[in-house]
Amino acid sequence: MAKSIAARTANSDENGAEKTPGFFGRIFQFLREVIAELKKVTTPTGKELVQYVIIVLLFVAFMLLLISGLDYLFGQGAFWIFGNGVA
Repeated sequence: MAKSIAARTANSDENGAEKTPGFFGRIFQFLREVIAELKKVTTPTGKELVQYVIIVLLFVAFMLLLISGLDYLFGQGAFWIFGNGVA
């Protein structure tokens, strides 16, 4: 005959099947994992931080000049093709 639900549940626990945690169990597991990962984080030294800031500022300045230059060129090209809008 078919096994009862309680017997099947008991057998699955005996066979090493892990129970999945509930809603709050998953939240607490997530928070434990976040804390474990944050313990692995190393903060940069002052010298490294200054280097990173300089690199970012140089990159942003380069991108600003590149996009400004392309905008100017495409604008001049549009004026050359379509005129300046004066009839």
